[in-house]
Amino acid sequence: MSELDVRSFTVGPVQENAYIVRRAGATDALLVDPGDEPERLLGAIEDLGVAIGAILITHCHFDHIGAVAPLARATGALVYCPEIERPVLEDIRIGTPPGFGPFESYVPEHTLAGGESLRLADLDIEVLLTPGHSPGHLTFSLPAHAAILSGDVLFQGSIGRTDLPFADHATLERTLQTLVRTLPGRTTVYPGHMGITTIGRELATNPFLHDLRADSAISQRAPVREIGGS
Repeated sequence: MSELDVRSFTVGPVQENAYIVRRAGATDALLVDPGDEPERLLGAIEDLGVAIGAILITHCHFDHIGAVAPLARATGALVYCPEIERPVLEDIRIGTPPGFGPFESYVPEHTLAGGESLRLADLDIEVLLTPGHSPGHLTFSLPAHAAILSGDVLFQGSIGRTDLPFADHATLERTLQTLVRTLPGRTTVYPGHMGITTIGRELATNPFLHDLRADSAISQRAPVREIGGS
């Protein structure tokens, strides 16, 4: 099994993490949540010598989709968007606060509702519906590599905001409970902001997961593992 090569690029004024994901040494790659700085991301794609076959969007907040249109146009990549958040990508002005942008809208080639299995860039991807931070939020799981691209669900020491329009804290809590109960503790978490972590580390240390940590059955399934940077 080839190792996973994930490159992280923190972009834009909100410091969002965009990712280029591929098998180690492969020329086919995925781009996840290109939120801003399209020229920088295009330069990284060129430097890596990869071809982007698909752009995956975890959710349609402006800081995760601001560079989708120029990157899709430049790379020819197909865009996969959360189904119920599609209107925001198609009219990006809907969710862009004053002072940010301007960003370009885009009509995605594919929409996802959660539950799909994708084969892209020679990677097997399970699409998980993980609402709470936004209503159609998706997490992209790569089970063979024990990794998830979690968008704004789970962060290093924190969780996604629920004080935004259409967010719901109780829903996010249920999402987090499902993730920690179903994913191995060694699962690497590539979040939409802040540093890379693991399910086990967050279960052991994240104050927002305190109630889940109290469940000894979960804790025993989720050992903490130190990981390096991307």
